[in-house]
Formats: sequence, C-alpha cells, structure tokens
Amino acid sequence: MKKQIYILALTTATLFVTSCGEQDSKTAVVNAPAIPVTVQAVTDHGNSSFLAISGKVQAANSAQLSTRTMGFVKNAPVNVGDRVSKGQLLVAINNTDLQAKRAQVTAGITEAAAAFNNAQKDYNRFKNLFADNSASQKELDDMTASVNMAKARLEGAKQLKNEINAQFAYTNITAPFSGVITSKNVKNGDMASPGQTLIALESPGAFEVMALVPETEIAQIKTGTQVTVTLKSINETLAGTVKEVSPSALQTGGQYLVKVTLETITAQVRSGMFATVAFPVEKQKGAVVNVMIPRAVLVTNGQLSGVYTISSSNTAILRWLRLGRTVGDQVEVLSGLNANERFIVTSSGKLFNGAKVRVE
Repeated sequence: MKKQIYILALTTATLFVTSCGEQDSKTAVVNAPAIPVTVQAVTDHGNSSFLAISGKVQAANSAQLSTRTMGFVKNAPVNVGDRVSKGQLLVAINNTDLQAKRAQVTAGITEAAAAFNNAQKDYNRFKNLFADNSASQKELDDMTASVNMAKARLEGAKQLKNEINAQFAYTNITAPFSGVITSKNVKNGDMASPGQTLIALESPGAFEVMALVPETEIAQIKTGTQVTVTLKSINETLAGTVKEVSPSALQTGGQYLVKVTLETITAQVRSGMFATVAFPVEKQKGAVVNVMIPRAVLVTNGQLSGVYTISSSNTAILRWLRLGRTVGDQVEVLSGLNANERFIVTSSGKLFNGAKVRVE
C-alpha cells in the first residue's frame, strides 16, 4: 500500500514538472520578439515553361589525330595541357621503310626518264626519215606508240613518288590548328597502328553543349532559340543558342541530338562538364501552375528540402516540398506550395517552427 502511494506521488510530481517546463517554453516563445523577415509570393511563370535536358560541354573545334601507317613512335614532344600552334610537330613515326620506297621510286623515275628521252630521239629520227620517204608509215606508227608508252611509264613513276610523299604526312603528325593537347595515347617506342588515336587536340575559347531531346519534345526545339545552360559543378548559368537540331534519331537511340552554342564563357568552363539546358517551350493547355522559387531560400535536412511560410497568426511554418528541375538559380516546386502563397526569403534571426515573425 505504501509502495503504491509512493509511485502515485512520484508520477504526479513528474507531470507537474513537465507541465511547468512546457508552460515555460510556451511562455518563452510567446514573449520572444518577432523576427523581421522579407517574403515573396509564389507566382506562375506566365504562359511559357521550360524543358530541362541534360547535356555535356565540348569544344567547338576539336580533333582526334591518328595515322594510316604502322611504325614505332620515335618522337612525341608534346604533353597533355601543352599549347601548340598550327603546323607544330606532335608525333613522329619511324619512316625508314618509306624512305627506302621513295629511293626505289626515285630510281624508277630516272630509268623511265632515260627510256622516254631515248624513245623521243628515235621518234624524231623516224619522223625525218618518213618525211624523206626513207621509212614506212608502219615504222613511224610503231615509234609513236613506243614514245607514248615511255611517256606514260615516266608519268606513272612520278605519281608513285607523289603517293609515297603523301604517306610521309602520316608519319609526321602536325597540329591542324592552334589549340591545347587534351589527350596523349602514345610515347616514344610505342607501336602506332592505323586508326589508333594518338593525340587529341581542341581549340579553347569556344564551347558548345550536346543534348539529347526525346521525340515527344523535339517538335518544340527550333534553331536559333535562346536557352539557358546551367553548369552545376562550377555554379554557373550561361546563355546559349540552339545551333543545330538533328532530323534523325536512328543513330542516337531514339533521341534527337541538339547542339547549343555557348554565347558567354567563363574561364572555369571545360570540356566534358555536365550541363542542364533549359529550352523554353509553350505551356500546354490545362497544364498545372509552373511554380519556381529561388534555390537560396531552401532549407535542407538530409534528403528533405523545404521552405518557411507564414501562417495566419504571423508565425513561421516549415513546409516540406517535392522539387523538380533546376533552371539557373530557380528550382521548380512540384508540390508543397500553391500559387499566391508567401514564403520567407530572408530573416534577421534564426527561424524555427512556430517562431513569431514580422514582415518588413
């Protein structure tokens, strides 16, 4: 009996202390001064909407250099990151076999030239004999054919030398334009094979974004359209223009390739960066309200994202949101906010659920 009375007394005391603590906390909140805040109303973004498509940045002028001949690399004087000028040597491949072939062809040209000169002299003699009626027409025709064949053999030998000289261009790989080395796949002593990429080169300063647009949206993408390109890795939003729209998706997995030229470029932009291209498209009839809010006002907690709104009694309420695509410094709200609702943009103090606020 005494034990039951003791437990009942202890429980009553605990409830009393807890009630007092809650009352004190409520009193502290009620008596706390209102936090000055600025607010913004949620609005629909007009009759237009945006189609956000992922893409990748690449240099507008780039090249992957290879060779048509097989041989050992004897010199590769450039490295990744080096700036090179047009015509500068990038890779030199051993061309001893081509030098031997060129020597043979040169000797063949000398032989063919001697044969042609001899045939030409014989033709001239028989031509004079024919004029004096000392040679027949058949003999003159034979000499004419002989000199023509000698001339053809000489021309063939000269063209063979041109072919050998053209192959020398594939043993000395030079820069087709001024730029920066972005990839080097060989070093001295390696065996270079036909079709193998030896050096990759790109010209900095001009970039474009390659994006794949699904067939359900491609009809709204037009050449010359102004777009917004967001590079999340460097926190940059750049202007761009649609340069090309592919008419076929047979080679791109059912999606249409769209090329966007970047109009404004910062020093941080690099090839290979992932980008989000916001194409302006016409909002379909009956579409839901397009709610966009600044990313800076978001409150995050783990995987949750929310924003503070204001209740009818001027207190802060944390509203968790379901977000959509990001366009520049704005993010789309799929659910959690309605049009014409107000959300807190800035505050002069730390906000929490139930905090008194004063709109300035």
